[in-house]
Amino acid sequence: MNKISTKLAVCFFIVVLIMESLLMYYLHQNMINNRVEEEFSLLLANGANHRDVLIENYSDTTIKHIVLMEKNEKREVMIIDSTGSIIGSSDNSYMLQEEYQLSVDDFNGEKDYIVVSDWRSLPYIISVHPYVVDQNRSGVVLMFQSTKSINQMVDDMNLHFVISGIIGLIVLFIIYALLSKILTRPLIRMKEATEKLSKGDFEVNLPNLGSDELGDLSYSIHKLAKDLKRLKNERNEFLASIAHELNTPLTYLIGYSKVAKREDLSDKDRKYYLEIIGEESNRMKELMKNLLDLARMDENTFTISKEHFLAKPFLENIYKFVAPSFEIKKIKLNLVCESNLHIYADALRLEQIILNLLDNALKYSNENSEVCLKAYEKDGSTVISVIDTGIGIPSNEIEFIFEKLYRVEKSRSRAYGGSGIGLAVVKELVDAHGGTIEVESKIGQGSTFKITI
Repeated sequence: MNKISTKLAVCFFIVVLIMESLLMYYLHQNMINNRVEEEFSLLLANGANHRDVLIENYSDTTIKHIVLMEKNEKREVMIIDSTGSIIGSSDNSYMLQEEYQLSVDDFNGEKDYIVVSDWRSLPYIISVHPYVVDQNRSGVVLMFQSTKSINQMVDDMNLHFVISGIIGLIVLFIIYALLSKILTRPLIRMKEATEKLSKGDFEVNLPNLGSDELGDLSYSIHKLAKDLKRLKNERNEFLASIAHELNTPLTYLIGYSKVAKREDLSDKDRKYYLEIIGEESNRMKELMKNLLDLARMDENTFTISKEHFLAKPFLENIYKFVAPSFEIKKIKLNLVCESNLHIYADALRLEQIILNLLDNALKYSNENSEVCLKAYEKDGSTVISVIDTGIGIPSNEIEFIFEKLYRVEKSRSRAYGGSGIGLAVVKELVDAHGGTIEVESKIGQGSTFKITI
């Protein structure tokens, strides 16, 4: 019973079988009781009719007519007077009276009633009908009704119920087959699709099953297949990009280290090559740090702990930290911030965001240009902007700059030293804060990165 179709069939069969059995039993008992009551009523009605005729026309002729009317296989009649003497009876009534041991003393009351009602085990049911003509003429009319017709009716009814039960079971199996086709086959196809996904085959094809739960499940599996395929492609591109990023500095390290080992190399040239090796080593170190940050974000192993703090002292510390780098490149860094501005954020992560943006501005700004770090409040939120007057970003590439390892001006990557990871880290951290980041840029005029938290 490991298959859902088998479980469904068994459960459905048991539930319907119980319901059908209860309904069958209820109908069976009701129909039998109703038919037996009809036979009892008919017997009482016939007896009452004979009794009324006897009272109105009491005579030997009337008695003979009553006996003659009930002379058949189904019913017998016996008329007894008040002394217990039988004054009229059909052929088998004597035998029946002796068999049932009936006497006039057993009949009390003035109403008609059934004196023997066990139709299941006895051959006859018997009704009693008292009559009073005058003070000297009274007694009872006994009606004997054969139970063969009742038992035959019950047997026929049992047969019909058995046939109905068999037909019900056949219909039940047909319904199960239809349910199996409608419900379990799509589930089996979905199971096969998920097995294909687990083996790395993302080309799954499932039918449109409508807007019910099966349709939603089919849609979810389709969406999962597309997402997995996209993630696989992104992973392959990501790994290829990392391999490319690591290959370049490693090539420089290996090449310049071999050159620096030459014995005929002057101290000046050797120092120059060692400086290049140091630069490439630092570049690899920075690349690996950014990759580690990105991996932690993808795995949700980092946490955001927000707190309220003053913006100006926080930004001044960042300013002091990066100012020497801007001075070396002869770029003027400005800080604009109100003294009473408060920020509600994770200070460590926000510092990481701003440092990445300032580093980005530093890389892509020319000498004797300006970069502005600006913070202000707008509509109850804190806005932090990094504005540069550098080379700018093409408008058709702005939407891609936050993707992992995506770089603008790839042919000039060596000159600017970008790895394509910093902005991806910024986007992840801003999203983790529940904030937004916007970019405005023009080629040759610079870029503005605006964060709203």
